[in-house]
Amino acid sequence: MPNKIHPTAIIEDQVTLGDNNIIGPYCYLSGKVKLGDNNKLNSHVVISGNTKIGNGNQFFSFANIGDTPQDLKFTDEASYVEIADNNVFREQVTVHSGTEQGNPYFEKKSLTKIGSGSLFMVGSHIAHDCFIADKVILANNATLAGHVTIEENVIIGGLSAVQQFVRVGAHAIVGGMSGVENDVLPYSLIMGERAALAGLNLVGLKRRDFSKEQISNIKNAFAEIFAEEENTVFAERITALAAKYQGNPEIEKLVEFINNATQKAICKPKTK
Repeated sequence: MPNKIHPTAIIEDQVTLGDNNIIGPYCYLSGKVKLGDNNKLNSHVVISGNTKIGNGNQFFSFANIGDTPQDLKFTDEASYVEIADNNVFREQVTVHSGTEQGNPYFEKKSLTKIGSGSLFMVGSHIAHDCFIADKVILANNATLAGHVTIEENVIIGGLSAVQQFVRVGAHAIVGGMSGVENDVLPYSLIMGERAALAGLNLVGLKRRDFSKEQISNIKNAFAEIFAEEENTVFAERITALAAKYQGNPEIEKLVEFINNATQKAICKPKTK
């Protein structure tokens, strides 16, 4: 089906459009934007730069996608944004393009990348070089600094801020108004002004049909990772955990996440 473009929308010559897109009043598309099929842009949406967008995404008023990074080291080099399918970007969401420094957990530089099926609520911000997997939720005014990695099925609570180079593991939840300075283990619940591990994301795991046995294994693994009574160093506990749960995909994911750390410490429980 043909695109429906409001007469007040401005679409520059280098922009490429797929089919059946709805582009509302006063939208502005510039640069080498590539828009797939069945996307909907409400009024006053701005998409610019080297931005590639898939299919079935929705952009609400005053969303700004693909603009240059807020990084003083940026020197106007080629910079990219890639967005997959079926995401929702609510009012005033911002997504900035990448830098030459890139994300340390992915090979490709100068790229900010977003997967599919996510919801970015009002005023949330995705900075340069972030990589976001599928089915993520950023609540109102949640902010990701540069080079952040968010794995699948993560929820970031409203008014929370994630520091540069932090990773948030799959199925984790960050409580509202939290400041996240360290890597967040998969399956975690963290919260606080300087966020600390507060337990497992039990509600999220049950909603995603984790079995009682899977949840019990994850709970036991966390207890072993942070076992204060054990007269062992952290690395030794992780090695023992990997051997004990060999072949268990949930615990192997946990161990892999810990072993891949390069920039940040692991977010731990508060000390008494």
